[in-house]
Amino acid sequence: MRPRLAPSSIRARFTLAMTGVSLLVFAVIGVGVDTAVHTRIERDAFRDTQRAATEWIGSMRSPTPPQPITSARVPYLQLVDANGSVVSASRAASGLPALSTLRPPDDDRIQSVVQCANGRCLMLTASRVSPQEAAQLWGGQTHIVYAAMPRPVLLATHRLEALVAVCVLVAALLTAWVTWSLVGRTLRPVEAMRAQIAEIAISDLSLRVPQPSGDDEIARLARTANQTLARLQDAMERQRRFGSMVSHELRRPLTGLRTQLEEVLLFPEADARRGVRDALATAERLQAIIEEMLMLARISTGPRAVEPVGLAALAREEAARRGGGPPVQVSADEELTVTGNRVQLAGVLANLLVNAQRHTRTGVRVTVRRADGDATVAVQDDGDGIAPGDRERIFEPFTRLTEGRRREPGGSGLGLAICRAVAETHNGTLYVEDSPRGARFVLRLPLAAPHG
Repeated sequence: MRPRLAPSSIRARFTLAMTGVSLLVFAVIGVGVDTAVHTRIERDAFRDTQRAATEWIGSMRSPTPPQPITSARVPYLQLVDANGSVVSASRAASGLPALSTLRPPDDDRIQSVVQCANGRCLMLTASRVSPQEAAQLWGGQTHIVYAAMPRPVLLATHRLEALVAVCVLVAALLTAWVTWSLVGRTLRPVEAMRAQIAEIAISDLSLRVPQPSGDDEIARLARTANQTLARLQDAMERQRRFGSMVSHELRRPLTGLRTQLEEVLLFPEADARRGVRDALATAERLQAIIEEMLMLARISTGPRAVEPVGLAALAREEAARRGGGPPVQVSADEELTVTGNRVQLAGVLANLLVNAQRHTRTGVRVTVRRADGDATVAVQDDGDGIAPGDRERIFEPFTRLTEGRRREPGGSGLGLAICRAVAETHNGTLYVEDSPRGARFVLRLPLAAPHG
């Protein structure tokens, strides 16, 4: 297993990255500050030495001028002749040899250098006396004025570099601490959500993650997680209810099948052929229930073989197949096209028409129309209708009303549940609407998007 060099925590990785970037940025800034300070100090120092040299030259009135008046910043002044001998000097430079051997040419009479000797560094300006002044005072002989000052401590040592380095490190550490704190504060709700999700078990999905206020990414993540948990809880509760209803509905036919087979074995005088025929009918009922359960499970995953479907034409086709029973009349002002699985939608219309024909007295009316941007198919009968309290209950699996059991004793109670599941997987709805007489089932589906 390869060792992990990078930290696994997002907080640590982000802090490490920000520390590295800040260290690089502050280092560049520090180098710039150090260079600027060095340049400024040198510029100011050479400006003072040049001024001191120029002012002394301007005050010379004789070949041997008196000692100059110096300042605390520029204590060293010397007048040196062409032979390198000191003609005149300030108090601090008296008795010293020439401060430098630098002799500026005529075309560049003022030059500044940093000169180090005998463990001492001076910032020195060498100024050549102009030819006119040299001719007036010394018969044209060249003279040089040296003005110098001790090199400032910040330039002579590495104190400035050390100070800048300390400031860079402190700034980088401060950035790391601020980043660590801010990222930790930002990710604290995420850690709380993680801890809460870790406690959620399949047996109890009622827990929800803490939801921070605001509308940032973490708040939206918490809301989405809670919505997902709510949907998962609803799905699990539906699954439990469905499993309970399935076990309840299958227990009775299985018990009947076992009884019928035991009767054939225990009572030889009984009609064995009749017993097997009854057992086969029970097995067929079990098979029908299982097939409808599998169909309901498949439909819940979404429609397949999606294609444009004309609802008016589909309604007329299904009405034509319902011959032999109460008449079915289809009314459609226009062809409305939806997108979905044609076989599944045909199954919904067929189931609704069969139910309507079973409960109607004179006939069934199917109306296809546009309503608020959707397509609706209404199946209306003129029977006894459905009580308002049962209009939602009839869509639950294995739910059968008393009238339905009387008219179709062998039904499973899954037909309307399958129809609603098909409607929902097509982003639509199936519900019972108020009507003056009979039951009115309404299938509502979104219209297909226009081509182009």
